[in-house]
Amino acid sequence: MKKDIEFHPVTGVKLAIAREKDADGWSAYLINNNLIELTTMLITSRAYGKMEGKEKKSSVLRHMIERLEPTSFARIEGIDPDLFALTNEFWISYYIVDQIFDKKFIFVAGSIQENHMSYIPELDLHGIVHT
Repeated sequence: MKKDIEFHPVTGVKLAIAREKDADGWSAYLINNNLIELTTMLITSRAYGKMEGKEKKSSVLRHMIERLEPTSFARIEGIDPDLFALTNEFWISYYIVDQIFDKKFIFVAGSIQENHMSYIPELDLHGIVHT
């Protein structure tokens, strides 16, 4: 039962939506700033909200990353910029040694914009970071 699992607070893990160097593509990245590896990372992503006055939602995408080394990053998926008008949610679960960690990263509708972007040194790209 999920209520019986003790979830610890997430620290040192960020999620970024960044523009690729070719300037046309966008991707979601998971950044591990911890000094220990993350294992068995399960990630779901989805977008939802209103677009042009109609309720819209994307498919739920599921990803698995077996290991993420200390102070490294992994590309999760490409993102169509049309989805930036919707709320984008990424739910991450992973293990550090034998402890499970779990966090939702939510980018509210309209928050992924040029004027909100900053340089992300871990990726050497520009984008939006959620901690």
